[in-house]
Amino acid sequence: MQIILSPTKKMLVSIDSFLPEQSPLFIDETTEILAELKKLSYEEAKTLWQCSDKLAQENYAHLQALNLTNQTSPAVMTYKGIQYQYMAPDLLTDDGLTYLQQHLRILSGFYGILRPFDGVVPYRLEMQANLAVGDTKNLYEFWGKKLYDTLTTEAGPIINLASKEYSKAITPYLKPTDLFIEPVFASLVDGKLKVKATLAKMARGEMVRFMAENQITTLEGMKQFDHPDYAYASEFSDEQKMVFIKNN
Repeated sequence: MQIILSPTKKMLVSIDSFLPEQSPLFIDETTEILAELKKLSYEEAKTLWQCSDKLAQENYAHLQALNLTNQTSPAVMTYKGIQYQYMAPDLLTDDGLTYLQQHLRILSGFYGILRPFDGVVPYRLEMQANLAVGDTKNLYEFWGKKLYDTLTTEAGPIINLASKEYSKAITPYLKPTDLFIEPVFASLVDGKLKVKATLAKMARGEMVRFMAENQITTLEGMKQFDHPDYAYASEFSDEQKMVFIKNN
């Protein structure tokens, strides 16, 4: 079983955690992407990032000085968005962290795919960013099948806790024999499922923590998600989706 998760825009070097265990798998490709980013003018970078002047200025200055080997920290500790806050990796036991290293993979436009203990630096680049690298017109084309090929699909299902922007880097390459399961965290409103983005992000992080704490390696184990607000709903689930309904 492998879990795929999105990165987050908010990143900070983690100075209070453990040291990284290894470099990212595709550091050569990341070096190539970084070289393309550094060629951009300020206006081109701002357009690529689609952010405010203040953020663009901060990130452009950071980009010029960016060094892939300087002040790295473990990926799972460096991302600081909602999903990672609710995953709370800093509170996991050694067994929980070992589970993450074995089963969790973080998709990234910049790094491709990351193991939790890979050493990374803060960056700003979304997978859907319109960046041409080499002979490719965008990052989906640049990464191609490489990210899918790193997943050990023969070891069980892929649990998709990533957003569509990132899961799109995997889904075109799925084989008919692959199990690709998407947990859905929703409310039931007038008989229809309604997903609220922020609540879903929180629940994705909490699902990863639950799986790590309980060493979950089966779909049946996932159905026991121990959450005060969500319960597995078999009547809304199927072979591709595991639906968890929020209690009213």
